[in-house]
Amino acid sequence: MKHQLVIGLDFGTDSVRALVVNAATGMEISSAVHYYKRWQQQRYCDPATSRFRQHPLDYIEGMEESIRQSIASLTPEQRGQIAGLSVDTTGSTPGPVNRQGVPLALLPGFADNPNAMFVLWKDHTAQQEADEINALAHSWKTDYTKYSGGLYSPEWFWAKLLHILRADEAVRDQAFTWAEHCDWMPALLTGNNDPLTWKRSRCAAGHKAMWHETFPGLPGEDFLQALDPLLTGLRDRLYEETFTADECAGTIAPEWAQKLGLPANVKIGVGSLDAHAGAAGACIGPYTLVKVTGTSTCDMVVVPYETHKDQLVHGICGQVNGSIVPGMLGMEAGQSAFGDVYQWFVQVLSFPLTT
Repeated sequence: MKHQLVIGLDFGTDSVRALVVNAATGMEISSAVHYYKRWQQQRYCDPATSRFRQHPLDYIEGMEESIRQSIASLTPEQRGQIAGLSVDTTGSTPGPVNRQGVPLALLPGFADNPNAMFVLWKDHTAQQEADEINALAHSWKTDYTKYSGGLYSPEWFWAKLLHILRADEAVRDQAFTWAEHCDWMPALLTGNNDPLTWKRSRCAAGHKAMWHETFPGLPGEDFLQALDPLLTGLRDRLYEETFTADECAGTIAPEWAQKLGLPANVKIGVGSLDAHAGAAGACIGPYTLVKVTGTSTCDMVVVPYETHKDQLVHGICGQVNGSIVPGMLGMEAGQSAFGDVYQWFVQVLSFPLTT
């Protein structure tokens, strides 16, 4: 019996990893890793000001190289069995895009502008904006932070985009809307150049952008205008509906099928965030804690939605219906930059050995 194969793309902080898996048995067939070239040089970053930006070309080149390497050892028959491809990314890692869904950093005049790139999850330049969001939300008629642990982070969607809008007039004028990295990749692979029709990740929207079905959707236009008039009208250029990662974003575009050496009928899944995909990969079950360890350490739990949907947990990074497993309430907590701290510690300990 011929089994279908699927590809998982994991966009991490330093690299992208491609994994080919037998969909029926879970057996790993092959894998490959590509390290971001510009990121390795720390281009567009300024640690002194907590600025960490990534160029979309790093993502594109990493995707191309890791997929090609991962399928290089497959037989022609196995390549023909590849039926699906899904993506997870760090989060929140949003970036500005134009009306055609192109990240501004890929356009003339913006190629070396850090504000036109994706704002990596650990970028903390938006601390002031996060403080303002929290102050307003806690005094508003609806506390839009209540499903995000009651405290909005400078690492998340609204704080970051507001910081860029305030800081860079050129980006502000050219950005039609904003996209999480995990939303842009499926759109790119399916050839969808209309951001208004992208299938946005429930995972990213709920945990990082204060989206909740009871609000309904994203924070209200009146709230956003009160936060800063620069946000006026942006809500209408984002999204109302969100999708879980088990849903299909579309079929791979012919140009990408040809470039990557994949069948023309490969289905592209809706994107997700890395820790949440990791919990699903660990076969998380109800009331089980899964610790996903990487650049950060994330604590993931799923519980029945109908049983716990009205129980708010203070201090976590969100509780979202379907963000990890469809039909279950996904909860995220953890220690941000946990792995980064260990890396720093290793460098400190090894300093005498390198001098």
